[in-house]
Amino acid sequence: MITLWGRNNSTNVKKVLWALEELQLPYEQIMAGLQYGVNDTPEYLAMNPSGLVPLLKDDATQSLLWESNTILRYLAAQYGPNPLWIEAPAQRARMEKWMDWSTSLLTPAHRTILMGYVRTPPEQRDSQVLDPAIATCEKLFVQLDTTLSQQLWFSGEDFGLADIAIAPFTYNLFNSGLTWSSCSGQLIPDSNLRFSSATTGGRPSLNE
Repeated sequence: MITLWGRNNSTNVKKVLWALEELQLPYEQIMAGLQYGVNDTPEYLAMNPSGLVPLLKDDATQSLLWESNTILRYLAAQYGPNPLWIEAPAQRARMEKWMDWSTSLLTPAHRTILMGYVRTPPEQRDSQVLDPAIATCEKLFVQLDTTLSQQLWFSGEDFGLADIAIAPFTYNLFNSGLTWSSCSGQLIPDSNLRFSSATTGGRPSLNE
């Protein structure tokens, strides 16, 4: 049995939920984090010392895992062969680089905007903190959009783990209330990146 701890509105939990649905794996979800608590209890901290979500336990392999991208890789590898797992090392590395990219570059800017703009009343927002994060996202969007002009998915020619790792963040940012533009200052409603987010948002597994 697979057990997942985490709340539905956590971006990193969404990634794991998405993968579980794509792989059609049965699982039990225990709400944890923020208003649900649980992740600050001694029992939880004994399983995940960081106290963050998601946390996944797989009884079949006696695995107890945290870090969302690690969980994605585990699920795809353990329950293969499946469309999410790429056997060829070079091809898989080209996919996985985007997973690590999202963690190192996209996640910090996303968190600043989420906490400082989306979850902060307008009168309390700090432009000195937000403006650099917004500028960073603009540059990252151009990089992502350029990639999608050259290939169908961040994972390559087929939908995969890199798309699951990136799309929840771009979805949040595109729905944050901010107006995004390209480097030239023009709005990009028809960009490849927006199209990809709309496409991933329409996958059957997200509507389960």
